[in-house]
Amino acid sequence: MDEQFTAVLRPHLPYLPNDRELAPGDGLRELGLNSMQAIEVLFALEDAYGAAIPDDKLNDHTFETAGNLWEVVEQSREKAGELR
Repeated sequence: MDEQFTAVLRPHLPYLPNDRELAPGDGLRELGLNSMQAIEVLFALEDAYGAAIPDDKLNDHTFETAGNLWEVVEQSREKAGELR
């Protein structure tokens, strides 16, 4: 996970203390991400990385942990790069 990813995600995680870094195994729901915020995060990540996250990746597994979401972002970035 890079700093940009954390910067996009952090405002949507009200239970993540400011002095604590986001870890790949952190549960996003436990940190306060709800389904409406997940959609906002999705659009923000797509804007930040210039890659579309496929619809089939918009599931509970993807939004379960920060690491799962990061993995999908990375896969989407790689796929976008292949298309250029």
